[in-house]
Amino acid sequence: MTTEPQHTAEQPAAAGVTRGYTASKDQLLTRIRRIEGQVRGIQKMVEDDRYCIDVLTQISAIQAALDKVGLGLLDGHARHCMHEGAAEGRADEMATEMMAAVGRLMKRG
Repeated sequence: MTTEPQHTAEQPAAAGVTRGYTASKDQLLTRIRRIEGQVRGIQKMVEDDRYCIDVLTQISAIQAALDKVGLGLLDGHARHCMHEGAAEGRADEMATEMMAAVGRLMKRG
């Protein structure tokens, strides 16, 4: 039985360690801030009693934007973190971690 590696969002990168998204961090943060603004827009739409379908359309746009951010993070993880882990002899561990992340990203509803 294989267990998922115990990496968490709370683990900061050690000195000299880079994350898979480091090269595109500014772009990633820009996208996240844009999504944050869209969420605030939905809040205002609800406060203003906007038509349900209009609110749902905005929710759909946010979900698509989050999917794009998630896929970008997976790509960076595969190209950087998994590659680095494989070079250190941890290919199986990294593959298990990646598949668990894909499963979480795909989980809906």
